[in-house]
Amino acid sequence: MSVTALTLAAALATTAPAAAAMPQGEALTRQIAENDTRLFRAVFEGCDPRALPDLLTPGYRMIHDKDGLAIADRAAFVASMERQCAARAPGGDNAGYRNRRQLVPGSRTIRPMGDWGALEEASHIFFEWNAKESRWDMVGGARYMHVWQWMPTEARFRLSESLSYDHGAAAP
Repeated sequence: MSVTALTLAAALATTAPAAAAMPQGEALTRQIAENDTRLFRAVFEGCDPRALPDLLTPGYRMIHDKDGLAIADRAAFVASMERQCAARAPGGDNAGYRNRRQLVPGSRTIRPMGDWGALEEASHIFFEWNAKESRWDMVGGARYMHVWQWMPTEARFRLSESLSYDHGAAAP
């Protein structure tokens, strides 16, 4: 091999991102749980659409039992959240609205899907702030499945698909 070829090979080796192996066991569970928390905090309590692109694949989509294909891609989700968060801001159509999501303890199951990613299944309940009574009112619940894709060159997971189903009213 010539000196130029060796130099080029060395340069490529140092600039190409190393592919990381997908975590297993507790590390897998911990990373998915952390991403789940970040995702739902951005959508509910935090109302922070800027946090979403980092968590989602560009082709992310959400299928909902009430709305069918509710979100066709990452850009649509971010745009939707930007509109919702602007409406919650002072002067917005829904100024002061607050909601939160709570994972049902013990409901989460995370399964590796080969070395491609992981499937997360869980249940959660939803609350809205009742300003008149100064309390959180439970308003419903649902189940969900998330397909998390392992990004080896980023050494992390990104959400590629959500299935949201079994939506129902709050328990009495």
